Amino acid sequence: MFERIEETAKFISEKLEGRTPKLGIILGSGLGVFADQAQDKIEIPYNEIPNFHPTTVVGHKGRLVVGKIEGIEVCIMQGRFHTYEGHSLEDVVLPVRVLAQIGIENLILTNAAGGINPQYVPGDLVCITDHLNLTGRNPLVGPNDDRIGPRFPDMTEAYHPGLNEKLALSAQELGFELKTGIYAGLLGPTYETPAEIKMLSVLGADMVGMSTVPESIAANHAGLKVCGISCITNLAAGISKEKLNHDEVKEVANLSMERFTNLLSLAVKNIG
Repeated sequence: MFERIEETAKFISEKLEGRTPKLGIILGSGLGVFADQAQDKIEIPYNEIPNFHPTTVVGHKGRLVVGKIEGIEVCIMQGRFHTYEGHSLEDVVLPVRVLAQIGIENLILTNAAGGINPQYVPGDLVCITDHLNLTGRNPLVGPNDDRIGPRFPDMTEAYHPGLNEKLALSAQELGFELKTGIYAGLLGPTYETPAEIKMLSVLGADMVGMSTVPESIAANHAGLKVCGISCITNLAAGISKEKLNHDEVKEVANLSMERFTNLLSLAVKNIG
């Protein structure tokens, strides 16, 4: 694994020609437009990067973008890989480990999620305060390489309180409430049944999705500070009478794009 990380990191570093971003961002379904506003960009399609995979999910462009947001150098993944696409967890979290290897210190994870909390409505942005790993899998299973991280990483602050505070302050500056909640990560690709949503609610989940959790685990393992933003794109099964579909997810994400972009831009500036 470490050799693959080194190979990929070396390729990307050579493309960056001495640029050293310290902040990384992973953009979820329908949220990739944010990367288009970066200035002085270097764009690398995933299919050109060793050990990366093309994205197959609509709404994930599949590019690594390095550029400046609010004058801050950032490294943006415009789309991600998912286990339900047939990838191993080792491959799913490889980009996070590569980001750490090239010098990223802070990581913002974003996703489109279904709302379980009755106080959420489609279009809400939610700061992730914790997660439930209900995928039945963990990217750290297997032999541990101490060059990547410790055998038993602490997850007490999987979503860093200091970064969460900066997200909240950024939303406050923009004049809206950034809600908070616990994200439940499931394997997918099916949406959840109403009975499963009831179970998740009892367990304390506020929102649900099919990504983010493995990346958060790998990032914490690598010593990165992590925060996360969920865009509530639909009410979860059984809460709404409507059937769920990916087109709806993309549509609501697009409608929320201006507020999401403004929040993320200001958060980049405040995190620095």
